[in-house]
Amino acid sequence: MALKQLALVAFVALTLAACEEERYRGSARHNIPIPSATYALMSEKGMSKDQPILIRSYKKESELEVWKRKADGQYALLKTYPMCRWSGQLGPKKREGDRMAPEGFYAITPQQMNPNSAYYVSFNMGYPNAYDRSLGRTGAHLMVHGACSSAGCYSMTDDQIGEIYALVREAQNAGQRAVQMQAFPFRMTAKNLAQHRLDPNIAFWKNLKEGSDYFEVTHDEPAVSVAGGRYVFNGGAAPAAVAQKQRQDASEVASLVAKGTPAIQLVYDDGDQHSSFKQTLMSGGSAALNRSASWASRDVGISREDALAAGPRVVVLDDRGKARETVRAASAEDSAVMAAIAAAPPVEAAKPEPARSEPARPAAAPATTQIARIQPGKAEQAPVLASASSMPVEESKPFLQRALSFMPMFGSSSSGSEGQATASAEASVVVPATQTNIRAPLPPRRATNLRTSKLDESPAAYASQPATR
Repeated sequence: MALKQLALVAFVALTLAACEEERYRGSARHNIPIPSATYALMSEKGMSKDQPILIRSYKKESELEVWKRKADGQYALLKTYPMCRWSGQLGPKKREGDRMAPEGFYAITPQQMNPNSAYYVSFNMGYPNAYDRSLGRTGAHLMVHGACSSAGCYSMTDDQIGEIYALVREAQNAGQRAVQMQAFPFRMTAKNLAQHRLDPNIAFWKNLKEGSDYFEVTHDEPAVSVAGGRYVFNGGAAPAAVAQKQRQDASEVASLVAKGTPAIQLVYDDGDQHSSFKQTLMSGGSAALNRSASWASRDVGISREDALAAGPRVVVLDDRGKARETVRAASAEDSAVMAAIAAAPPVEAAKPEPARSEPARPAAAPATTQIARIQPGKAEQAPVLASASSMPVEESKPFLQRALSFMPMFGSSSSGSEGQATASAEASVVVPATQTNIRAPLPPRRATNLRTSKLDESPAAYASQPATR
């Protein structure tokens, strides 16, 4: 009897679990609960679901962090989520269609929450913000959503976005008017800044670092405004501890450069994903990753999975920011990048061309007359200088030309006949044109075997649309 009761309880538990999973697939997704394991983690760290949160994302590391404010008023890291997909390159989004995921400081309000997303649930980052608009940047509906597919968004797994969505929702329900999202190209370490010191975006990234430094020193959310085409944090006044950190970081960057840290630029085929997802993709294929990551999203597949087969190209720059060499790294991790650079064959310095020896030219006498000398079959005319005292003009001409110069031209007067005959003789020399064999460049070939997901197609590329099923 006891065994039957135990089996019944297990059956009911499984049924309820299945019903709960199905419930949060449909119209009740706005009520996705915070997982019990995350509740336990918050309790362990002295946090509650009602306290404000803050989000930080990093493209190069393919990670997203959720921070929560504790009872003492300071933020502490709650959880780090591996990112399933982001698209484009390191750097800010500038125009609609460039596949770039935004970088900067954004505010997520309750109006930007979307429980009816085709990609499970999502929230709008708020691009373009005041900074983006001040620079005339375009684009809309840049989201953090489910489905391991991106065309300018930050894509998490459905389980991850469900949990993050619930954390944001609970903080907003408790009174947080806007959740700050700090989106970075990479972690603002001295090593990353030294390596990317000659990247065209470095001035923008240093501006972002000002807000990052404030948060990392004070563990408090910086007040963000825009002036003069820059982000301004806390009215431009940096506390002494923040200024000290910035000086220490600058000193460490200078030290790393002095030790020979190469200046690089990372060029992705199309964004990246965390190594944990890449391992699943390589071992089990895109279908397996898509099933595990996107169990509740519209089936859009893994976006441009061929672009994930290898790591980024590493462009090593010279002191002027010009490409010196390009190598392919196994991944964007620093160890893989440095290994690729170390394994590349050394670049030979350009050798100066040997000076061409020219035969010595005799000193020219004072020029009184210049005669054009033309050799048949050659296209060059070399001026020859002659002196009246050393060479009479008439004797310098060929005999036939001198003889013809005394004969009057038919149909002309005798005056000027010598000049006309000379011009006629010179004009009779034909200089063959130089033969050329230049072919017009062929148009670039387009790859035809690149697999893309349905999310790359308009209009799904930029909008989180209501689910159709």
